[in-house]
Amino acid sequence: MTLAEVLEGVCVADPPAPELAQQQVTGLAYDSRKVRPGYLFFAFSGARADGRAFAPQALAQGALAVVSELPRLEGLSGPWIQVRHGRKALAVAAGNFTGHPDRRLRITGITGTNGKTTTSYLVDSILQTAGLTTALVGTIEHRIAGQCRPAVNTTPESLDLFEMFSELESRGGTHVTMEVSSHALALARVYAIQFHTAVFTNLTRDHLDFHRTMEEYFAAKQLLFLGAGAQPPQVAVVNRDDAYGRSLRLEKVGKVIWYGRSEGADIRALDISSGFSGLRFTIDYGGHRYPVESSLTGDVNVSNILAAWGVGISYGLGPEVIARGIAALRAVPGRFERVDCGQPFLVIVDYAHSDDALRNAIQVARGLSKNRVITVFGCGGDRDRSKRPLMGMAAAEHSDLVVLTSDNPRSENPLDIMNDALVGIRRFNTPVIAEPDRAVAIRKALQEAQPGDVVLIAGKGHETYQILKDAVVPFDDRQVARQALRELGWA
Repeated sequence: MTLAEVLEGVCVADPPAPELAQQQVTGLAYDSRKVRPGYLFFAFSGARADGRAFAPQALAQGALAVVSELPRLEGLSGPWIQVRHGRKALAVAAGNFTGHPDRRLRITGITGTNGKTTTSYLVDSILQTAGLTTALVGTIEHRIAGQCRPAVNTTPESLDLFEMFSELESRGGTHVTMEVSSHALALARVYAIQFHTAVFTNLTRDHLDFHRTMEEYFAAKQLLFLGAGAQPPQVAVVNRDDAYGRSLRLEKVGKVIWYGRSEGADIRALDISSGFSGLRFTIDYGGHRYPVESSLTGDVNVSNILAAWGVGISYGLGPEVIARGIAALRAVPGRFERVDCGQPFLVIVDYAHSDDALRNAIQVARGLSKNRVITVFGCGGDRDRSKRPLMGMAAAEHSDLVVLTSDNPRSENPLDIMNDALVGIRRFNTPVIAEPDRAVAIRKALQEAQPGDVVLIAGKGHETYQILKDAVVPFDDRQVARQALRELGWA
């Protein structure tokens, strides 16, 4: 494919010379270490580094040209193509280079603050139950036709996505389910991708270190339903119970399916029964009622199941297939996941890392507890400081005992982070144990637990590491809790 063909549709500020435009492109890369002869190297300007600094390495390795929204660095020779927007240029070029597999696949994008991961697992289970070969792209892992790979970002760069789409198509796959983060939308990682179905779960305070305001955060989510760089999705599945969901601009979407418990929802849940063994309820849709059973725990998962049901409808699947797919999903890693060593109290690990998610998780735990709820949590460093006291308030208001600890402190002092959270905790009279060592904090919480209690370990969920100032160290809440339970005599 020629350079001109790869860049078709890209807003170019400085067009390549005619002789360069007819050169053959052999690949695309935004990491200079992956450049091979004939590649186009896309140099982004990031928060920590200027991609242009790696242009000499890329050119030395045989790059056909460097593509950047910034002018060439002084003293640098070699073909340079300046574009209006670097990541949008990469997205359009990746679509061209891979032959637009997104236009043939059926892609579901799920956005919102909470529930993206669980909803995506539910949707993928439904599609696989229908006999389809699928891809799942999200926070925990990326799965392509059954092969698992670790996830670096919730939503990868556009080039990585298009390569995944091509791989799935080459293996006979037809459907992709992916979490679409607000960062990915704002940074154009999903620009020019054709979504068949777009899902909105909810919007609560999070990521304001990046978006600055809730209005900017919501505006990023809105992009999924406008079809940035591609046609708008054919179907939108939207939570009618959420005020932001009701505020979405959906006029460009072909069909809107509302779910929730509010009047006007197309898909509603009735007769909900929730226990530690899971959920049972009835779905009311189109004048018919269908029984649903799920191993997922907690009232909050009712909404996730309703959203997944809507996606199933968007692909024309029957209610029996959708219900079987929901029942087939036994658990989602790090999402209200049980740690059981035979102890007479429940131990739950959950990814909740915002005040709303923490509040929801504690309320689910409260519904399962026969005695007290003990909550272990911390707040991430180098992130929105304003949510720390809010998380402290959520924990103290709804728990019987709070164990405040460290999460991923990154470059910050863990004690400073904990002090921010203590401001909220101290608004209530809830007993609190402050312990910066997360492993010790988990052990203290388990030592405090009595029969019938629920110990909720919140924040890290599926993560298997802890990010410190100068290192990333292995740390898995589930393994740490399991080891502590064994040391306390529970085998």
